Amino acid sequence: MISLEDCLGMCGLTEEEVLAIAEHEHIPEIAATGLAEYLMHQKCGAERIRDMILDDIREAKSSGRMQHVRELSSVLRHFLETHPEAMSAKAD
Repeated sequence: MISLEDCLGMCGLTEEEVLAIAEHEHIPEIAATGLAEYLMHQKCGAERIRDMILDDIREAKSSGRMQHVRELSSVLRHFLETHPEAMSAKAD
């Protein structure tokens, strides 16, 4: 049986980055690994993931979940450091 760790290894993102995608899309973490894998092979896919994380940050901020804002900000920072192609288009 394929494990979550296997799926994370295939998509090339951290578990926290995948959790942000799952949160944004309201899908299970294992499904988010598949979406991450797909997006990372698409033109502008990294930018779309960046935007998902930014949307999650905005949502957490608007609902007053400041600890989650800090966690997601760290996730975004790591994502941008490891996937500089995500910075090629301007974020909102």
